[in-house]
Amino acid sequence: MSGQNTVTPTAETLASAAKAAKKGKGLPPVHLWNPPFCGDLDMRIARDGTWFYLGTPIGRKELVRLFSTILRRDGDDYFLVTPVEKVGITVDDAPFVAVDFTVTGEGEAQTLSFETNVGDHAMAGPDHPIRVLRDPETGEPSPYVLVRANLEALIDRKSFYRLVDIGSHHEVDGENWFGLWSGGQFFPMIPSAELPD
Repeated sequence: MSGQNTVTPTAETLASAAKAAKKGKGLPPVHLWNPPFCGDLDMRIARDGTWFYLGTPIGRKELVRLFSTILRRDGDDYFLVTPVEKVGITVDDAPFVAVDFTVTGEGEAQTLSFETNVGDHAMAGPDHPIRVLRDPETGEPSPYVLVRANLEALIDRKSFYRLVDIGSHHEVDGENWFGLWSGGQFFPMIPSAELPD
């Protein structure tokens, strides 16, 4: 026995630690922290971006935003990380949802800037790529944009439909693709030949 009291992390202790670690307006440097793993917390992020704690939705947007600032992905696993503790949480799909975007420019000069449900902003481009996964059975697309350090946002349906409206065709590796330009890069979404006439 070391004489130290071991404390089991809770949402409340994590929120307090996150507030203490937050300095300035930027995000805490979770990539620099290497605390011991303290186990899994009964916290889940649903596909629609709703955060749950002990099976109940977290209704306070400020608290969800605070937790989102200490979220980290290591491999396929998600953790809330503070300077002193690291706890595993469940993420059903992507941890964030892109709920809106703005467009500037046209064609190859076009820029798409996304906003997430937790207030993050990401300009699609080489550092924030867009990718589309398709359900192997239904062909249903699931579009994502990288927001920060291995953390993606699922682009919501209304935004995806708006993106399709401004998409264009471009040749990639000898094949024509329908996709999007942003930040000087083309992001293929679906082979042009698979689009209905």
